[in-house]
Amino acid sequence: MNSTEISTETAVFISAENFLNQWLGHRRVTRRVIEAFPEDQLFTFSIGGMRTFAGLVKEMIDVSGPGIKGIATKDWTNTGNWDHTIAPEDQTKAALLKLYDDSTEVIKTYWAQITEEDFQEKISAFGQYEDNAYSSILYFKDNEIHHRAQGTVYLRALGIEPPAFYDRS
Repeated sequence: MNSTEISTETAVFISAENFLNQWLGHRRVTRRVIEAFPEDQLFTFSIGGMRTFAGLVKEMIDVSGPGIKGIATKDWTNTGNWDHTIAPEDQTKAALLKLYDDSTEVIKTYWAQITEEDFQEKISAFGQYEDNAYSSILYFKDNEIHHRAQGTVYLRALGIEPPAFYDRS
């Protein structure tokens, strides 16, 4: 094989367990960003017509947990709340954090049920997004990082120092 050819062999770059731990580190940072928000701004503040940070967090909740559950169970029925609305009783910081924590537990529970073969499987996530399961999982994580960055910008606009993105402990 010369330097311009790409191997088609499957090689493991990172174990499933290490990937999950890396993702959970990102989720810990995201949780700290939610905690840093003043409650009166979490559901109301936005810049340039973007959604509130609570709305962005609700998207993370609606994508990641149900996405991992769908991959693990191969059942995509009743997955995803695509308008990302937050029920009136959940419109407090404490309630949003509980939904977020519950979503993290769903990820951890169903992750353990995903086999190495499942990661390579072609899926139709949420019944509409066709790709390999591992690509969908990367999207779930990237989506969270993207929206957390928006929340970080919101915090800075509110004069609040955001949590360090590199401290995933």
